[in-house]
Amino acid sequence: MANLRRKQVWDRANGQCEYCQLPQSATVLPHEVDHIRSQKHHGTSALSNLALACFYCNSFKGANIAGYDPTTDQLHPLFDPRQHVWHEHFVWNGPELIGQTPIGRTTIAVLRINLPERIEHRRRLLEAT
Repeated sequence: MANLRRKQVWDRANGQCEYCQLPQSATVLPHEVDHIRSQKHHGTSALSNLALACFYCNSFKGANIAGYDPTTDQLHPLFDPRQHVWHEHFVWNGPELIGQTPIGRTTIAVLRINLPERIEHRRRLLEAT
């Protein structure tokens, strides 16, 4: 991937994960450029298909483009930072991320955003601010 494109992704995201909003400055693990629609599913490396993701969100997302809403058990797409508005799907309750929609709940479940250790990390970050 071209260095210019990588810089554009980082700048657009302001250095924070576009899924869980974790800033790169708050973790030692490097943020990564994510293919929203994975190359395995014929996703391109165009800016419109790239997002900045923390190590955990990117690792748990993998090639997934959908998952099951834990509330309804229905299949839904994952949050797409290029097509969806973050605040329409998610809201913070302290260090816990709450899904407001099936897309939000599905994304939180598949990316395991509310694992206890991830919540604890965010709790400590909130206490430090």
